[in-house]
Amino acid sequence: MLTVNNVGLQFGKRVLFDEVNLKFTKGNCYGVIGANGAGKSTFLKILSGEIDPTRGNIEITPGERMAVLSQNHFAFDEYTVLDAVIMGHKHLYDIMKEKDAIYENPNATDEDSMRAAELEGEFAELNGWMAETDAAELLSNLGVKEDLHYSLVKELNGKDKIKVLLAQALFGNPDILLMDEPTNDLDVETTEWLCDFLADYQNLVIVVSHDRHFLDMVCTNVVDVDFGKIKMFTGNYTFWYETSQLMSRQIADKNKKIEQKRAEMMEFIARFSANASKSKQATSRKKALDKLNLEDLTPSSRKYPYIAFKPEREPGDVIFECEKLSKRLNTGEYLFKNVSFRMNKGEKIALLSRNPLVMTSFFEIISGEDKEYEGKFEFGQTINPQYIPNDNSKFFTKDDGELDLMDWLRQYSKEKDESFIRGFLGRMLFSGEEVFKKVKVLSGGEKVRCMMSKGMLSNPNFLILDEPTNHLDLESITALNNGMRDFPGNMLFTSHDFQILDTVANRIIEISNTGMIDQLRTYSEYMHNSTIKELRSELYANYVAVED
Repeated sequence: MLTVNNVGLQFGKRVLFDEVNLKFTKGNCYGVIGANGAGKSTFLKILSGEIDPTRGNIEITPGERMAVLSQNHFAFDEYTVLDAVIMGHKHLYDIMKEKDAIYENPNATDEDSMRAAELEGEFAELNGWMAETDAAELLSNLGVKEDLHYSLVKELNGKDKIKVLLAQALFGNPDILLMDEPTNDLDVETTEWLCDFLADYQNLVIVVSHDRHFLDMVCTNVVDVDFGKIKMFTGNYTFWYETSQLMSRQIADKNKKIEQKRAEMMEFIARFSANASKSKQATSRKKALDKLNLEDLTPSSRKYPYIAFKPEREPGDVIFECEKLSKRLNTGEYLFKNVSFRMNKGEKIALLSRNPLVMTSFFEIISGEDKEYEGKFEFGQTINPQYIPNDNSKFFTKDDGELDLMDWLRQYSKEKDESFIRGFLGRMLFSGEEVFKKVKVLSGGEKVRCMMSKGMLSNPNFLILDEPTNHLDLESITALNNGMRDFPGNMLFTSHDFQILDTVANRIIEISNTGMIDQLRTYSEYMHNSTIKELRSELYANYVAVED
C-alpha cells in the first residue's frame, strides 16, 4: 500500500497542488491523467521519492519494493542487457555481484567464504537462480531478440533500449510499479503484451499515459490532476470521461428531476459494467464499478477544444488515385515502392508502416511538398485537401513568430473580423489576453491546436493528417478523435493512438519498400486477423529499415 498524506508542492508563489490525500492499494492499476503541465510526472517523482514535497509525506507499507520506469535512456549503456534488466531489483543485483566477486577472488579469506555462504542463502530466498531466465523471458516477450541479451545496452537501437528499461521496471514482480508514459515508441504487439501483463498483475501499478486505449485496458481507477487538486475516481478513462460528460449534461438540464437523473446515471453504470465484464482485462474494473457509490461521482472541470472540420462542398465521384507511387532516398534505396490504390467516397484510410518516415514522405508527396518521386497521383477536381503535417515548424518561422495569435490565424481566414477570430480561438481554448501571445512562445500542444484551427478554416473535404495527436493532452486528443470520427469527407492519416485508428479508419493500407497490404477493415480487425498477420510477416520478411 502507498498512502499520500496531505501532500503539497509549491515552487515560489506557484502552487502545483495542495492538500492531496490518497490511498493506493494492491491489486489496482491507477491511471494518472491531466493537462500538459498540470504536474503528472512531478507527482510520480514525489511518490518515488525523487522529489520531496513542500509539505505532507508519502508512506509505503514496510518491506515493500518499489520499481520505477527509468526515463534516462543512457544510464545503463555500459552494462549488458541482461544485467541492466536484473538491476531493476537492486538488492538482488547487489547480492549477485558481491558473491560473484568473492568467488572470482583467488585471495578470498575464510571470512569471505562465510560471507559468500550468507549471500547464497539470501540469493536463493530471492529466487536469484532464476534471475537470468526471468530477465531473458521478459526481454523476449517485449521483442528484444535473444542474440542481443549479452550485448551492451549502448549497442541497441532506441526502441530496443526502451524495451530494456521497461523489462527492468517489471523485473522481479515489484510490490509498487510506477511508470511514466510506458507505451511511448512501443510497437502495437509490444503494447498489447504490456496491456495483458498489467491486467493480470496482482500488485500495485501507478501509470501516467496519454494513450486512452492503454488506460482503458489496464486501469481500475483514474487519478485526475486538475487545477491544483488531485482526485481519484473508480473506473478506466472512458468510464471517467463518459460519466463526467453525462453529469455535465445533467447539471445543465435544470428541468430534470433528481430521481430521473439518478436513474439515468445508474443505468449508464450498469451498462458500462456489463460491457466491461466481456473483456479479459476488465474483471477487476467490473468489481470496482459494482461497488461504486454514486455520491463519489462528480463532473470534471476540464475544458475541451472544439475540433470540427466542415466541408464547404460535396466531393464528386473521383476522390484520389495513385499509381505505382515510389520514393527513393539519396542513397538510392527505396523508402516505399509501387503503391497503387483508389479512394472511394467516405473512406478514411489509416496508413501504416514500421518506418514513420514512410508515411511522412508519402504525405509530403501527395500534398505537393515533395516533387522528387516516381509514379503518379491525382485528386478529383472537386477535392479540397488540407494537410496537417507532423512537423509544423515552417508555419512558425522567425517572421511568423513575431505575430500574435490573432494575426497568425487571420492570415488563414477568409473572415478577417476580430470578433470572429477571437471567437474561433476561444473555442480552441485560447481566451482573454492569450490571443495576443506571440506564436514564438507557444508550446508544442498549442501549436498543434493552431494548426487544427488553420485546417478547420479552410473547410476541406479531404484531410491528410500525419501523427496529429503529437504534443496534445488527453482533452485535445479526445476532441480531435471526435472531430475525425464525425468528419463527413475523406481522410488519409497515420497515428500511434489506438483509439483514433480503431474508431476513425474504415480501410487500412500498410506499405514498405517491399510491397503493400490494402484491407477494408477496422484497425482492430486488421491487427488481430490471423491471415493478415501472415501477410504482414511476408511484407516485412526482407524489410530493411532505411533512413534519409
